[in-house]
Amino acid sequence: MMTTKLDSEQLLLRNLKDAGCNQDLIERFLELEEAGKKQEQLHLLFAYRADLLEKLHMSQNKLDCLDYLVYEIRKNK
Repeated sequence: MMTTKLDSEQLLLRNLKDAGCNQDLIERFLELEEAGKKQEQLHLLFAYRADLLEKLHMSQNKLDCLDYLVYEIRKNK
Protein backbone atom coordinates (compact mmCIF):
# COMPACT_ATOMS: atom_id res chain seq x y z
CA MET A 1 0.00 0.00 0.00
CA MET A 2 1.36 3.38 -1.00
CA THR A 3 1.47 6.25 1.47
CA THR A 4 0.02 9.43 0.00
CA LYS A 5 1.04 12.97 0.86
CA LEU A 6 -2.23 13.35 2.77
CA ASP A 7 -1.49 10.20 4.78
CA SER A 8 1.98 11.54 5.59
CA GLU A 9 0.56 14.88 6.71
CA GLN A 10 -2.04 13.15 8.89
CA LEU A 11 0.67 10.97 10.45
CA LEU A 12 2.79 14.05 11.12
CA LEU A 13 -0.13 15.85 12.77
CA ARG A 14 -1.00 12.79 14.85
CA ASN A 15 2.60 12.46 16.01
CA LEU A 16 2.83 16.12 17.01
CA LYS A 17 -0.47 15.90 18.91
CA ASP A 18 0.54 12.64 20.58
CA ALA A 19 3.77 14.33 21.69
CA GLY A 20 1.64 16.95 23.46
CA CYS A 21 2.37 19.83 21.11
CA ASN A 22 -0.10 22.69 21.40
CA GLN A 23 -1.85 24.23 18.39
CA ASP A 24 0.58 27.17 18.16
CA LEU A 25 3.60 24.88 18.05
CA ILE A 26 1.92 22.64 15.46
CA GLU A 27 1.04 25.61 13.26
CA ARG A 28 4.58 26.98 13.49
CA PHE A 29 6.02 23.55 12.69
CA LEU A 30 3.78 23.24 9.62
CA GLU A 31 4.73 26.75 8.44
CA LEU A 32 8.37 25.73 8.65
CA GLU A 33 7.54 22.51 6.79
CA GLU A 34 5.93 24.48 3.96
CA ALA A 35 8.98 26.74 3.79
CA GLY A 36 11.36 23.76 3.80
CA LYS A 37 13.12 25.04 6.92
CA LYS A 38 14.22 21.72 8.42
CA GLN A 39 16.84 23.24 10.74
CA GLU A 40 14.26 25.55 12.28
CA GLN A 41 11.87 22.61 12.67
CA LEU A 42 14.59 20.72 14.52
CA HIS A 43 15.26 23.73 16.75
CA LEU A 44 11.54 23.95 17.56
CA LEU A 45 11.33 20.24 18.37
CA PHE A 46 14.48 20.25 20.50
CA ALA A 47 13.23 23.28 22.46
CA TYR A 48 9.92 21.52 23.11
CA ARG A 49 11.75 18.34 24.08
CA ALA A 50 13.91 20.26 26.56
CA ASP A 51 10.76 21.75 28.11
CA LEU A 52 9.18 18.31 28.45
CA LEU A 53 12.35 16.92 30.00
CA GLU A 54 12.46 19.75 32.55
CA LYS A 55 8.85 19.05 33.51
CA LEU A 56 9.68 15.36 33.82
CA HIS A 57 12.56 16.14 36.17
CA MET A 58 10.34 18.39 38.27
CA SER A 59 7.76 15.60 38.53
CA GLN A 60 10.48 13.12 39.47
CA ASN A 61 11.59 15.43 42.29
CA LYS A 62 8.02 15.58 43.58
CA LEU A 63 7.79 11.80 43.50
CA ASP A 64 11.07 11.55 45.40
CA CYS A 65 9.67 13.84 48.11
CA LEU A 66 6.52 11.75 48.42
CA ASP A 67 8.53 8.54 48.54
CA TYR A 68 10.64 9.99 51.34
CA LEU A 69 7.52 10.91 53.33
CA VAL A 70 6.10 7.41 52.87
CA TYR A 71 9.43 5.95 53.97
CA GLU A 72 9.50 8.13 57.10
CA ILE A 73 5.93 7.28 58.05
CA ARG A 74 6.53 3.55 57.64
CA LYS A 75 9.83 3.74 59.52
CA ASN A 76 8.19 5.43 62.52
CA LYS A 77 5.16 3.11 62.84
